[in-house]
Amino acid sequence: MKGYTITDVGKVRSENQDRVRFVSNAVPSYYILALCDGMGGARAGGIASETALNAFICEVSGKLSDKKNKSGLSEFANEAAEQANRLVYERGFADSGCEGMGTTLVAVIARGEECCIVNVGDSRAYLISGGEIRQITKDHSFVEEMVGRGTITREEARNHPRKNIITRALGAEETVLCDVFEPEIKKKDILLLCSDGLSNTLRDEEILEIATKNRNLSDIGNELIKTALLRGAPDNVTVGLLRK
Repeated sequence: MKGYTITDVGKVRSENQDRVRFVSNAVPSYYILALCDGMGGARAGGIASETALNAFICEVSGKLSDKKNKSGLSEFANEAAEQANRLVYERGFADSGCEGMGTTLVAVIARGEECCIVNVGDSRAYLISGGEIRQITKDHSFVEEMVGRGTITREEARNHPRKNIITRALGAEETVLCDVFEPEIKKKDILLLCSDGLSNTLRDEEILEIATKNRNLSDIGNELIKTALLRGAPDNVTVGLLRK
């Protein structure tokens, strides 16, 4: 599998509190692509996302490298997310400057034919396959709940004044509930992870158009970021790409 990551501070924010990383391991063979979008005053958001990303990748890598551990990827993902949540939560208590901080998490773990996606918050995972795009994850957000109740339409949600309020985050509570998905990934399919800096700026069909007209993952990532910046990019913008 091939991976590519790119992030930009955007046109408004002074600090980039997004974090993204791709890990490719040869023996044993596995891949991890993870993205976090931090929240919190001053440097706290960046600390939250960095802490969570490091903890998640370290925990998953350790479990995947342990030949005696026969658990499935979904179990690995949940345990790693819980560990990341614990460390962010404890740091918020230990450091007054980090009080109340938190972060989203969306990640892909792939091993052989197995693939697992985990998410907390409103950072997204999309599957691009056969000329179509499908959002795999479901946002844990105030407006998503309103859409689910039929209070507002999907289009109204895009411009709702409370669209940035999330209902779940790593580090916000002592424990966290994750969503885990196990999509079927075929040859040449692309998994795209992004922070809301991209999904709030580009529509799904625009993401698909850019992904299908560019051959290389780096070209796709760079054009997505470039388009978001041309539209003002009011938030940090981050993209992670994985192709089978």
